[in-house]
Amino acid sequence: MVISLVNLALFAVAIPAVTASGYLLVLTLLSRRVPVVRPENPRQCFDIIVPAHNESAVILRTITSLKALAWPAEQFRIVVVADNCSDDTATIARTAGAIVLERQDTNQRGKGYALQFAFRWSRAEDRADAVVIVDADTEVSTNLIEAIAARIERGERAVQVHYGVLNPNDSWRTRLLTIATTAFHVVRSRARERLGVSCGIRGNGWCVTHQLLDEVPYNAFSLAEDIEYGIALGLAGVRVAYADEAHVDGEMVSGERASRQQRQRWEHGRFQLIREKTGQLLATALRRPSALCLDLACDLLVLPLSYVVINVVALFSLSLLAGFWHGNALAWRWVALSCTGALLLYVLRGWQLSGIGPRGLLDLARAPFFLLWKIVLMMRPHNSKEWIRTDREQS
Repeated sequence: MVISLVNLALFAVAIPAVTASGYLLVLTLLSRRVPVVRPENPRQCFDIIVPAHNESAVILRTITSLKALAWPAEQFRIVVVADNCSDDTATIARTAGAIVLERQDTNQRGKGYALQFAFRWSRAEDRADAVVIVDADTEVSTNLIEAIAARIERGERAVQVHYGVLNPNDSWRTRLLTIATTAFHVVRSRARERLGVSCGIRGNGWCVTHQLLDEVPYNAFSLAEDIEYGIALGLAGVRVAYADEAHVDGEMVSGERASRQQRQRWEHGRFQLIREKTGQLLATALRRPSALCLDLACDLLVLPLSYVVINVVALFSLSLLAGFWHGNALAWRWVALSCTGALLLYVLRGWQLSGIGPRGLLDLARAPFFLLWKIVLMMRPHNSKEWIRTDREQS
């Protein structure tokens, strides 16, 4: 009886570890480069929306990068949303040649509200065919619109390009973050593109057509508004295509304090969506049936890698502990080791594609300390839904 209870407990611990590591292993094995496509008739017009809250230090760099896009100048506009700004973001953007929409609303604060405001303006203007969203601290590849337009020509209505790190070598934190985001953005997105499901929206470097905005209005205001709207599209049966050959590179923070703010917002927002959207996605996946919604549910349920690692470590440790009393419990350690192997392949694939080099492997030795930091971080409350600007460490 005791042996059965021990095995049952270990089985319960093993379920999330095996599910997450198995899912990531499948995506890793499918992560070869996706084909490059190019537009045949470059006639589409775009509004490039840049939501900005007190970004005077970086907005000029972003606009300069966007003005260098390899697309006819008369077929795209740079639109900066100066949202609840108290600095000279609007003045700098306007002087740099961007259209500036100034918004002041102390009750509805956040990136989601800024985007909704800009999307409604773009629809009322009725000049563009689609909107592209680029963060205010970003540099873009010159083929950004070309890659997006090629997908829209082929019938896609939502597109996400690769979202990379602008400053990967600023510190060990940014190098680890580069490896992690490469695994999350490239490895997963390439595989999901090959499977024909949605790569999701990553918050920076994504596009939706005006027609799709009419069908699925933008009403995403959570701390993870990007994931939220990607799920809304999936529930409507619309996938987000992945454009691997184009990229936007955002500035990541290297200091502990600013990094703490950023991670709290991202992960608390994700946990909120897990609670609110998982059941709806799974129900829709079974009712239709829909591989698109099933994959979105799986992606949502696979927690950030640090939590999966903690789960696997717990399984291994508990199997060893139980093995002192019941030798057959030691069999569970092989399950834990198999999960470890799958996660290692996933991380190494992310490292390989990140271009960080050998120094990144050395930084991975800091991972245990990063895990402890994450545990402490997530125990702290974070209830704000406002747009809290991440402190910039360089201009």
